Amino acid sequence: MEKVEQRERRLSFFEKYLTLWVFVCIIGGISLGKLAPGLARALDSIAIANVSIPIAICLFFMMYPIMVKIDFAEVIKAGRTPKPVFLTLFINWCIKPFTMYFIATFFLGYLFKNFLPGTEIIKDGSSVELYRSYISGAILLGVAPCTAMVLMWGYLSRGNDGLTLVMVAINSLAMLILYAPLSGFLLKVNKMPIPWQTIILSVLIYVALPLIAGYFSRKWIIKNKGWEWFEKRFLRFLTPLSIAALLATLVLLFSFKGDVIIAQPQAIVFIAIPLFIQTCFIFAIGYALAKFLRLSYRDAAPAAMIGASNHFEVAIATSAMLFGLSSGASLATVVGVLIEVPVMLMLVKICLKSQSWFK
Repeated sequence: MEKVEQRERRLSFFEKYLTLWVFVCIIGGISLGKLAPGLARALDSIAIANVSIPIAICLFFMMYPIMVKIDFAEVIKAGRTPKPVFLTLFINWCIKPFTMYFIATFFLGYLFKNFLPGTEIIKDGSSVELYRSYISGAILLGVAPCTAMVLMWGYLSRGNDGLTLVMVAINSLAMLILYAPLSGFLLKVNKMPIPWQTIILSVLIYVALPLIAGYFSRKWIIKNKGWEWFEKRFLRFLTPLSIAALLATLVLLFSFKGDVIIAQPQAIVFIAIPLFIQTCFIFAIGYALAKFLRLSYRDAAPAAMIGASNHFEVAIATSAMLFGLSSGASLATVVGVLIEVPVMLMLVKICLKSQSWFK
C-alpha cells in the first residue's frame, strides 16, 4: 500500500520539469527578441486602460485552473482545526512580506548593489534604479502566498489535503483584501512609484475574476457533469493549459529582457540568492511554530509549505501591469518561478524525513 501511495504522489510531467521549461523560455524569449524585436512589443501594445490584452488572457488561464480546484464549502469547516489556519495566516500576512523586503533589500540593495548598476524606464515613464526594480519584484512575490502548487507540495509531503484546500481558499480570500495595501506599502518604502488604481485593478483582474469564474464554473460542472468528469477530464485538461499560458508569458518577458540577461547574466543568480534564503527561512519559521503549537505532522507540513511557496502567477501579473513586462521587477518574479520547483522539492524531502518530530 505504501508503494502504491508513493507511486501516486508525483508531479505531472509539466510540473516536474517546470524549471527546465523556464530555461527553454529564456532561450526562446531571447531569440525572439533578437530575431523579431517588434513582435512582442506589438502584442504588449494591444491594451485597454494600461492592461495588455494578450498578457491578460495568458494570465487568466494561468489563474483560473488554480481557482477552479478550490472547494470553498470546506472553509466553514476550518473552525474544527483553527490553529494551522491561524498559523498560516499569521506567517503569510504578518511575517513573510516584511522578511522578504528586508532580505531582498540587504542582498540586492547593499551586498550586491554594485554588481547591479544602471537605471530603467518603467511603465509610467519614471526612471528607477535597477536594483530597486529587482527588490520590487521580490516584494510582489513575498506578499503573494501560494494557492496553486502548494496543493501538490502538501500532497507530496503526505500532509492533510483537506486542510491544505481550506488554507488555500482562506488565503485566496485574504489576498483580495490584503495584497494591494501590503504590496503598495512595501513598494513605497522601497521608493517605487505607486499607481494604486493599477494595483487594485490587477488584484480584481488576476485574483477576483478567476476566483469568481472558478467558483461558479466548478459548481455548474459538478452539478451537470459529475465529480468524476470534473476531476479526471476537466482538471487534467486545464493543468497543461495553465502551464502553457505561464510559459507563453515568460517567452514575451524574456524577449524584452534578453539584452539585460546577455549583458548581466549574474543578475539572475543575485536575485535567486535572497529568494532562496527567504523560502527556507519562512519554511523554518512555519515548521518551528507548528512544532511549538503541537500540531500533528499532517497539519504542520502544509502549514509550513504554504508560507514558503509563492504565488508567482499573481506576482508576474502584477509586476507586468505595474511596471511593464520588460521591467526588472518582472524579471525578478520569473526568477521565483525558476527556483520554485527544486527548492520546494527539497523542503518536501525535509518534511518526509522529519515526521518523527511531531506526534
